[in-house]
Amino acid sequence: MTEVALAANANPQPPAVIVQLLKKLAVPYQVRAERPGQPSEARLQAVLVDDAVGALLVLYPRSQLLDLSRLAELTGRQLTAVKPERLERMLGKHNLTALPGLPPLTSSPCLYEERLLQVPSLLIDSGQPGVLLEIPTEAYKSLLSKASAARFGEPVSAIRPNLDRPHDDRAEITQAVQAFTARRIQQRLEETIEIPPLPETAQKIIKLRVDPDATVDDITGVVETDPALAAQVVSWAASPYYAAPGKIRSVEDAIVRVLGFDLVINLALGLALGKTLSLPKDQPQHATPYWQQAIYTAAVIEGLTRAMPRAQRPEAGLTYLAGLLHNFGYLVLAHVFPPHFSLICRHLEVNPHLSHSHIEQHLLGITREQIGAWLMRHWDMPEELSSALRFQHDPSYAGDSAAFANLVCLAVSLLRNRGIGAGPQSEIPDELFEALGLSREKAEDAVSKVLSAEVALRELAAQFHPH
Repeated sequence: MTEVALAANANPQPPAVIVQLLKKLAVPYQVRAERPGQPSEARLQAVLVDDAVGALLVLYPRSQLLDLSRLAELTGRQLTAVKPERLERMLGKHNLTALPGLPPLTSSPCLYEERLLQVPSLLIDSGQPGVLLEIPTEAYKSLLSKASAARFGEPVSAIRPNLDRPHDDRAEITQAVQAFTARRIQQRLEETIEIPPLPETAQKIIKLRVDPDATVDDITGVVETDPALAAQVVSWAASPYYAAPGKIRSVEDAIVRVLGFDLVINLALGLALGKTLSLPKDQPQHATPYWQQAIYTAAVIEGLTRAMPRAQRPEAGLTYLAGLLHNFGYLVLAHVFPPHFSLICRHLEVNPHLSHSHIEQHLLGITREQIGAWLMRHWDMPEELSSALRFQHDPSYAGDSAAFANLVCLAVSLLRNRGIGAGPQSEIPDELFEALGLSREKAEDAVSKVLSAEVALRELAAQFHPH
């Protein structure tokens, strides 16, 4: 819940069951609204993990990453986050929507990170979104009488994803592959990065993208030579999202009457690249499906680009493609590091307070943004795309093709703050809006318009990955 929402509810209260529990245990507390900038070392993260033996409540500060391999060494168990349905059932019994870090509330044994108690007071989820409990650490210790202490967290400050040195990407990717090869975890990896060649259809489309004399006939010809692509372009144009009058009878009809040359060329390129790498069978719990997030992000970027001052607008079709491919590095990671991708998924589940960049950097030594941008350059894709993928999490990026990276950054952040996508919600800095010539209101309006067509957008996403 945002501060605005809490302000509307002037006196937010923790759930009754939590108030009763703390009263019964004589634990003093103060109610606090959740706000950006609260110290992460004082903010307690509670995660319920389990295996065949049973569940374990794990407590640690948000200034740390929960490392599952260290947990395995400590407990001798392969623990992973409990299934969302099970957690929802457990919380539902108490009318809670989030897991409070209060061991007496669950019957599960508890393990806590010993450095959790180094601050004077702790901020704990109450079970009601946006409402925190501030409990003095000395008082909180009484709740840990049956819990065990250990060191299993990795300080987030020690994990430094490479956000701004793209010239190091190639070396870091090679180093990461070789490090895993040397350790032989689960299976031997090849020492070279085996990336499939750019599909023939994509090669033809790229040539058309840079050809100033390319016509509708040219793109129609390319799309029609790939029957699956042709079918998707036609059904895309016929989708309720575009609400085109009359029946769409051909690829040419779809391009001329509904989608337009620019959108089709970038859409076709996104489709062709998407088919190069298959979707991983594993994914983190609670993850927004890959293509659904891609379509939402592209649609929001389309709206944001239109809302920008005309003189500042970058090439609209290319910004749409940047949105469609913004998370392409996720597919590449799954392709290049197959035995370790599940490990990334399990760590994302137990570290919801952290961005994927920190988890990937900790486990692999590189991030999906580095490897995705590197592949775009390897395939000779437009430089704007490489920059958009590479710098999408840097709201202050002002280098080459900054508008493309800034638009992806803004779209991903806006959607995440509406519950679409993964990672922690965060305050979007004013400078990002200013760089794009957008007001907060106009940007939020663009997202609202996209989300109002949610059913139609989901249908579009299903065309990419029907099964």
